[in-house]
Amino acid sequence: MPTKKPVKHKVVHKAPAHPAPAVAEPEVEIKAVPLAGLDVVQDTESTEEKANGTEKYFQSVGRRKESIARVRLYTKKASDTVDEERALVTVNDKNYIDYFQDVNLQHVVESPLRKLKSLNRFKATVLVHGGGIAGQAGAIKHGISRALELFDPNFRKKLKKSGFLTRDSRIKERRKYGLKKARKAPQWNKR
Repeated sequence: MPTKKPVKHKVVHKAPAHPAPAVAEPEVEIKAVPLAGLDVVQDTESTEEKANGTEKYFQSVGRRKESIARVRLYTKKASDTVDEERALVTVNDKNYIDYFQDVNLQHVVESPLRKLKSLNRFKATVLVHGGGIAGQAGAIKHGISRALELFDPNFRKKLKKSGFLTRDSRIKERRKYGLKKARKAPQWNKR
């Protein structure tokens, strides 16, 4: 006759019916202390910023092909005297005339400012990366136009009519299999 094995029961511990005694939490005073070496982001109109001499700017992003341009647009003071024919635009810490050697690309960059007849009214700093030189010029044009619209919404009508606010979405078409490029086919032989 088979023998039965003893059944093991699980032991369940229940919480006691009475609550634990309340412990008084110590009062702690919290102070905001700036840490050395860390940049603190503040509002553009803060008193500390005015004391440092930094200016208020309008920031926007422009894109064209594979290029992305981050544009900061500053209003230029009347004391800044610069050439009347050229805009004050720096691209990757260089003057845009030095960055873009081609005159046509220089005209592309300054075209939004030229359209509004305000070449000397603004100063722009641009960080651009990706793509080629023509795509970068188009991205800067798009970014400056968007920043100008942020500065004054009344500029929108002129910029939109000229097509500066529309992101130019034309990009290189992808290559298809069996073809040499997007549409170029290999030479066809009859025999």
